[in-house]
Amino acid sequence: MAKIANNSSTGVPNHVAIIMDGNRRWAAKHGVGAIDGHRVAAEKTIKPIVEHAIKRGLGYLTFWAFSTENQKRDTYELQGLFKIFRDALKTNLLELAELGVRVKIIGNIDWFPEDIATLAKKIVEKTRDNKKITVSFALNYGGRDELLRAISRLLDKVQTHQRSAETPITEEEFSGYLDTAGIPDPDLIIRTGGDKRLSGYFPWQAVYAELYFTKTLWPDFNPKKLDLALANFAKRSRRFGKGKFTDYVKKATRLVTRG
Repeated sequence: MAKIANNSSTGVPNHVAIIMDGNRRWAAKHGVGAIDGHRVAAEKTIKPIVEHAIKRGLGYLTFWAFSTENQKRDTYELQGLFKIFRDALKTNLLELAELGVRVKIIGNIDWFPEDIATLAKKIVEKTRDNKKITVSFALNYGGRDELLRAISRLLDKVQTHQRSAETPITEEEFSGYLDTAGIPDPDLIIRTGGDKRLSGYFPWQAVYAELYFTKTLWPDFNPKKLDLALANFAKRSRRFGKGKFTDYVKKATRLVTRG
């Protein structure tokens, strides 16, 4: 399990991961096509959130931009999404690079057309030494798919005699085979659009993440909405499964008293 390191003195999470949901509903609400909803989300929403995350002192920000389930979208929508990704990789992400953002890509990027995969890898390489904030984009990402690919990497190590099959595997080692290797587990997961589920987002990494669900559709999500999520997070007590002995004593005392 990757290290979790939120800033306890300010209540600001170190890593916020966002499920960007609601683009198509936003488009329908505004009487435009689904592709227009996706384009607004890519061109107008992400950069202000990144800039505000930097101001608030976040170390890591992850956007789930395309899931493995999205492969099932019709050809017209997929081609529209591919064009948006191309444009974003050529312009929007370069703007992030100028802000000092380190860009990372998680997911099976090689599923995309070769030019998109190549552009993505180039922006990752171009920004690898930037230190202002690490912004990851989950492209063709699915939690189960990530776990299967991690297991395949582990088995490959064994089959190529780089690792003994007899050596017990630890959580730390397994985390190193995930797409998020080197990235701390999310402290806070935000899902826009109103649905209250993770849909396979970070099944390994999210075990201690705080969850925040908002009805706001992703294209309408803005820095003020992010502040609401961060304020909610700051009020929560995170125990990571340990609990507080005094709390248990107080509960037991109340039960005995009531009895």
